[in-house]
Amino acid sequence: MGLDVNEILDEARAIKASDVHFTVGLPPIVRINGDIKKFAKYPDMTEPLIVSIINQITTVKHKQIIQQGIDADFSYVSAAGQRHRVNVYRQKGYHAVAMRLLLNEIPTLKDLGLPALLGEFALRPRGMVLVTGPTGSGKSTTLAAMIDYINRQRNCHIITIEDPIEYVHTHKQSMITQREVNVDVESFSKALRSSLREDPDVILVGEMRDFETINAAVTAAETGHLVLSTLHTTGAAETLDRIVDVYPAHSQGQIRSQLSNVLVGIVSQTLVPTLDKARGRVAALELLKATDAVSALIREGKIFQIPNSIATGKADGMFSLDQHLAQLVRNGKISEETALSRCHDRKDFDSYMSAR
Repeated sequence: MGLDVNEILDEARAIKASDVHFTVGLPPIVRINGDIKKFAKYPDMTEPLIVSIINQITTVKHKQIIQQGIDADFSYVSAAGQRHRVNVYRQKGYHAVAMRLLLNEIPTLKDLGLPALLGEFALRPRGMVLVTGPTGSGKSTTLAAMIDYINRQRNCHIITIEDPIEYVHTHKQSMITQREVNVDVESFSKALRSSLREDPDVILVGEMRDFETINAAVTAAETGHLVLSTLHTTGAAETLDRIVDVYPAHSQGQIRSQLSNVLVGIVSQTLVPTLDKARGRVAALELLKATDAVSALIREGKIFQIPNSIATGKADGMFSLDQHLAQLVRNGKISEETALSRCHDRKDFDSYMSAR
């Protein structure tokens, strides 16, 4: 007898889970406020049960990919109309499924408690805005809120390139075209190149995974478009180093020059547990604005000096992760113990805590 995946997903939402996992030898696993827990009311998963789950959520095309032993990424809309991001993979010869539970309603920047500077970034007519952080840090949600902000404020054409589409946007002030990799287009880089012939004003690239995508995104920003994207990096300096490092040595001076001209800002975020258990988690941020001084550091290859520019850039709206963690502690949102477990430099954090 199989399990009803829709029933499991509805119950997971009711207990405010962010993810559901199906793996052989365990009952369904849910992630709540960053911690994983067994959904003990259900039996341990077997291969036939997991295959039954897969069959309930896949199209013929995805079934064919999975039968070849290839990992499959796609979105699934449950019977209740809720969207999910899905990855089907294999482990120890068995199938496994990871499902991210997405919100149908797109939260606003204010809902997420994000600084007003992100709204300013979103309304720039051209350039590059990067949202970075580890997997599960809320990057997609932040970008969706920024795209929605543009959609409410600007009369323009927004193209999103995603793998898969997570948040479905409706046309408001803007026209929004959403393209899904492996459904509407073959790859991020090909979609980016063709998007320049589709009259966009704003381009969202779900992830800058490789040289071709990064290069195409920089070119799009240079040619007068606003480009928003993500990387799995943990700070502004590391993000810039990662981009520069994908280029061959003889081209690194050129990409630094290009970045100094197109970069608007970098938001690095991680989710941390709150003192209020009902609230769950809150985003702790590092925020870099590409001021003239910051752009000069990038151009001159002095990226290692950027953390200091962030820490001293309060007048421009910048702050470091340690500064924001200290502020979250002072505001009673997170514990000092939690902040210490996430801070970059204990001495810096302590000094920010004492400067009340």
